[in-house]
Amino acid sequence: MAAQQPQDAARLRLVGSGTERPGPTVPAPAAPAPVPSAGRPAPAGGFADALHLAIESSGLSLDRIRAALAGRGVRVSVTTLSYWRRGRSQPERASSLRAVHLLEELLGLPHSSLSSLLGPPRPRGRWAAAANTSHLGLEDVWPGEQEIAAIFAELDAPPAGELERLSIHDSYYVDAERRANLLRMRQVVRATVGGVGRCLVVHKADEEATGCPEVTSVRHGRLGRVRRRPEAGLTVAELMLDRPLGLGDSTVFEYEVEIPPGGPTLEYSRRFATPVREYVLQVHFDPAAVPVHCERYDREPGADVDHRREQLWIGASASAHVLAPDQQPGHIGIRWEWA
Repeated sequence: MAAQQPQDAARLRLVGSGTERPGPTVPAPAAPAPVPSAGRPAPAGGFADALHLAIESSGLSLDRIRAALAGRGVRVSVTTLSYWRRGRSQPERASSLRAVHLLEELLGLPHSSLSSLLGPPRPRGRWAAAANTSHLGLEDVWPGEQEIAAIFAELDAPPAGELERLSIHDSYYVDAERRANLLRMRQVVRATVGGVGRCLVVHKADEEATGCPEVTSVRHGRLGRVRRRPEAGLTVAELMLDRPLGLGDSTVFEYEVEIPPGGPTLEYSRRFATPVREYVLQVHFDPAAVPVHCERYDREPGADVDHRREQLWIGASASAHVLAPDQQPGHIGIRWEWA
């Protein structure tokens, strides 16, 4: 979705609906202000406009800027940089303010020329106050996954905190050949701001799989733009809600994911950028192929090591499940072993 640019008041002209009539003499307009030099934002502009102008003048891509910041010890995703330059969010945390000072240096701007344009922290709605107290950036949820960050920037991803996740229910199906073939997902969400009409979902296939997951059977909404990266087994899809949500409005949406063929499946997991009041994960095995061992695991955001493990019982229905009330940002899943 293209960002709507503000109109330049100096260029607006009044258009009369009738015959023009001579009016009083108007003094000649003052000479226009000089155009700022390359890399220097107009001092009267806001932070987003100044940052946008400086980036355009520099000729640097957002990914190169991200890499340069990372080289100086500050991690900011491409998505976050895109939000800043479009005015969709502004730097507020200490690490973000450090990034702004480095941006001034990187883009050849005078000291504090960007940071001085930052106003007070933006107010949050009463729903946002509860929902946005703890959410992660994309780089924290998917560390090192630059393709995901690039796709999010391309699709102008909405901020993670716009939808409060009240409930998520994943049902994952494994067939008699020990291969996953289907995921059914159901979410109950509530808007923390007005005008929320879409969200992005990310699905990644196992390393042994050939092809990308395919989002199908969307209910209570429709499928928007889809970006696939077959070499990485990655799919990012835009889901359009039934209607734009007002502040505090809730809705339910469901969809299915067809999983590409691959080797025997050993686990399923989900990564959370925002808290979820209730997360339920069920893995359904074919009765002809039931694992000998099954366990839940939890990881801190971006970690490769489990901080919690719990053995799970596979019942007579050949399924195992995890119930996670008040799930915090991080990584949770179920893994199993075959005989």
